Amino acid sequence: MGLFDFLKGKTKDKTPDRLDLGWLKADMHSHLIPGIDDGSKSVQESLEMISRLKDFGINKIVTTPHIMSEFYKNTPEIILGGLEKVKEALKTESIEIEINAAAEYYLDEFFLEKVRNGEKLLTLYKNHVLVETGFVSKPMMLVEIFFEMEMNGYKPILAHPERYQYLAQDKKLLHELIDRDIYFQLNLLSLTGFYSRNVQAFAELLVKEGRIKYLGTDTHNHRYLDALETLPQSKYFDKIQEIPLFNTLI
Repeated sequence: MGLFDFLKGKTKDKTPDRLDLGWLKADMHSHLIPGIDDGSKSVQESLEMISRLKDFGINKIVTTPHIMSEFYKNTPEIILGGLEKVKEALKTESIEIEINAAAEYYLDEFFLEKVRNGEKLLTLYKNHVLVETGFVSKPMMLVEIFFEMEMNGYKPILAHPERYQYLAQDKKLLHELIDRDIYFQLNLLSLTGFYSRNVQAFAELLVKEGRIKYLGTDTHNHRYLDALETLPQSKYFDKIQEIPLFNTLI
């Protein structure tokens, strides 16, 4: 082997693997409806990001705009109306992919009131509802809200638990949620170190202990997708492909 061939081989070895999420089937956490939260800013940006997800092997998307009483006062009508605009644009551009919408609900007293009043929530799969909290402090009513959701026929799906500092630091609470069979949804980017090393370590622990029921990209913009392309270099990339996920059912 000549020197040129040797160097070519070294260069090839350093080339990152192409990201293939075909095994995941569906992405169930993203922000792809333009102009209604901190995600996509335009229909064009939505189309570009959806096309990239399709290129990664995703064949179905359930996008999940924020519903937060203080910041993003979305309603099912606003979200589903925005979804129709995205669907029309996809059809116009001949981009073939199945896309639906649910929501990422912020847990607070206003959400609790919705549940108690019997308001219909947007669901991922059957009765599964994606919810989130603040990242630093445990919500005072966390367990109470989960209980009320369950009493009203909903299955709480806790979005990106690996990002919650209070949960990483409170093993008693973590195991209480596990004992209550609260489903956890992991952000794929957490395994790349995108958020922080601490988040990555907690994410790896949750995967290792078999606590994950859903995986999502949580795509907000192209920066997220750029970082996602490094996922095959994660030491847990092969392991997450072995998880029995609800993604394949939605």
